[in-house]
Amino acid sequence: MSNLVEYKPGTAFPGVVGRTYDQSSPAWPEPLRAKEGAPNVLFIVLDDTGFGQLGCFGSPISTPNIDSLANNGLIYNNMHTTALCSPTRSCILTGRNHHSNAMACITEASTGYPGANGNIPFENGFLSEMLLQQGYNTYAIGKWHLTPADQISAAGPYERWPLGRGFERFYGFLGGETHQYYPELVYDNHQVEPPKTPEEGYHITEDLVDKAISFIADAKQVAPNKPFFMYFCPGAMHAPHHVTKEWSDQYKGHFDAGWEAYREETFARQKELGIVPTDAELSRHDPDVQPWDECSAEEQKLYARMMEVFAGFLSHTDYHIGRLLDFLKQLGEFDNTLIMLISDNGASSEGGPTG
Repeated sequence: MSNLVEYKPGTAFPGVVGRTYDQSSPAWPEPLRAKEGAPNVLFIVLDDTGFGQLGCFGSPISTPNIDSLANNGLIYNNMHTTALCSPTRSCILTGRNHHSNAMACITEASTGYPGANGNIPFENGFLSEMLLQQGYNTYAIGKWHLTPADQISAAGPYERWPLGRGFERFYGFLGGETHQYYPELVYDNHQVEPPKTPEEGYHITEDLVDKAISFIADAKQVAPNKPFFMYFCPGAMHAPHHVTKEWSDQYKGHFDAGWEAYREETFARQKELGIVPTDAELSRHDPDVQPWDECSAEEQKLYARMMEVFAGFLSHTDYHIGRLLDFLKQLGEFDNTLIMLISDNGASSEGGPTG
């Protein structure tokens, strides 16, 4: 194969077409190839995860795998998001202002006005489209939330689904949220059922990581030097907060002191970690949130349990992110992978005190 002649598509054919095979010499269109040593890219987007909810940002919630990324990389404590799912995600993938992407709000709340109709212009190129042209494999896993709400059924159109915007493979859900045990799954361009039931141990976060690993493994066993771009977006920490008691019960009693105590303790740890200046002042108490000591005993019990479930869900998510990172290490690709982790916006009450 050392004598293989290639040429860029669109340029003159450099081979020879003679009267016979002996008088001819072939040449082949040059395939897309990434530059030698080009890194893999793993972009992890958490959902509705607050500034003080990761361990590396002072939280009492255990997130050792995410913390390890932070401790061996860079932490940003001043970053702009649009405070909503679809707008932020459109900015991440295009590098453009959300109004330029027609994503002034989430797709379900689109309006019939420029900048807010939910149809991202095709001239606003996605990172996936750019890296695909540079010889990368491109995968989207998990939450999408970038297709107009009236275009996510089996009737399509499919042009604004992940495979229409530069991703070669997709496994996840198209809307803004889904049930963690009974998700509305899409595999590439068609709806599918989960591979097993909750009674058999199913949870979407584990399933998403399984698919992420299989997508990478499938390609690497054939083309080990071809880099990948993976856009990995678990449903966590968007509602509904679903996790087994094995995880939520790890936090029994941890939040009984209430939300004011959580704020104060987390803020103090953030000062110790250098996340906020030592002379920073804690923001005022949200007047829409009832003071903890004014809640009844039953309310306090309920709210503390809700936070235990939230914390367990986040630790569970961190564990499965760790599985993906461990796979990259086993594959020998971890040190050649740019890994970024952000949240699309801060924590969300999803409607009210009880959800």
